[in-house]
Amino acid sequence: MYLKASSKRTFFVLPYRTFATKEYDLAVIGGGPGGYVSAIKASQKGLKTVCIEGRGQIGGTCLNVGCIPSKALLNSTHKFHDAQTEFKKHGINFKELSYDFGAMMKKKEAAVKGLTSGIETFLFKKYKVDYIKGWGKFASANQIDIDLSDGKTESIKVKNVIIATGSEPNQLPGNVIPIDEVKVVTSTGALSLKEVPKKMVIIGGGVIGLEMGQVYNRLGTEVTVVEFADKICGFLDNEVSTTFKKILEKQGIKFMLGTKVTGGDPSGATIKVDIEPSKGGAK
Repeated sequence: MYLKASSKRTFFVLPYRTFATKEYDLAVIGGGPGGYVSAIKASQKGLKTVCIEGRGQIGGTCLNVGCIPSKALLNSTHKFHDAQTEFKKHGINFKELSYDFGAMMKKKEAAVKGLTSGIETFLFKKYKVDYIKGWGKFASANQIDIDLSDGKTESIKVKNVIIATGSEPNQLPGNVIPIDEVKVVTSTGALSLKEVPKKMVIIGGGVIGLEMGQVYNRLGTEVTVVEFADKICGFLDNEVSTTFKKILEKQGIKFMLGTKVTGGDPSGATIKVDIEPSKGGAK
C-alpha cells in the first residue's frame, strides 16, 4: 500500500489484488449421513475436503426431517401413552392427563438442533472439514459453482467429487392428490403440523408412515393406513410384518392393504380420497 500526500488532499493507492479460487482434493455435495461422514473420513485420511449442503443445516433428511425428529416425537408420545395405560398398574393415579403439542414439537426441534449443530461446530472443526452452505452445480469436471445461502456465489476447484444428495418426497404417480404441505403433507410436513388432526390417512405402509401414524394415534387422531402391497413394511419377513400389524391394530390404527389411491379432492374442509383394490376392480 502506498500513501501520497499533497497540500490539497491525501489519498491511498492500493495495489491490485486477485483472490485465488479455493482448491480441494475432495468436495462432498450433500451433508446427510452419507455426505458428512464421507467428508470427515476423507479429511482424516489427509485429503483437503469441503462439504456443500443446500439445506443450510447439516445432517440431511435423517437428522432434520426423518429418523431423529420422528424418534423424538415417538419418545414423547410413548411417555404420554404410558401415562394413559400403564401408570395405574404401578399405583400412580392422577385426576387429569393432557399434552402440550407445542412443547413436544419444541423438544423435537431441540433434539435436531443439538445433533446438527454438533456436527458443524465440533466434528467438522475437529477434523478440518470446510463447510459451505449452498447449492452446488458443476461448471466443469473440476469446478463447482455454489449459490450460497446468503445470496452470494462462490466457485471452487476440486480433484474429486462425491455426490451424496440423498432423497426428497415425491408426488403420487399421476399427481392424483397434489401435495400442498398444509392438508396433504409429506412426512416432512407431518413433523411440523401446528395442531393434532382428528383424522389422518397415511398413504404407504413403510417405516416413516407408520412412525407418524403411531405419533398421532397416541395423541387421539383416527389413523388409517392405505398400502398398495398386501403387507406393511415390505422389507420385513412375513411373520414379523403380520405381528407388527397386529400390534399397531391393537393400538387403534386401521389398515387397508392391497389398496391403491386413484384420486382425491382436498378442496373442502375434509379431504376426499378415492381408492380401489391394487389389482383393479371396485372397492
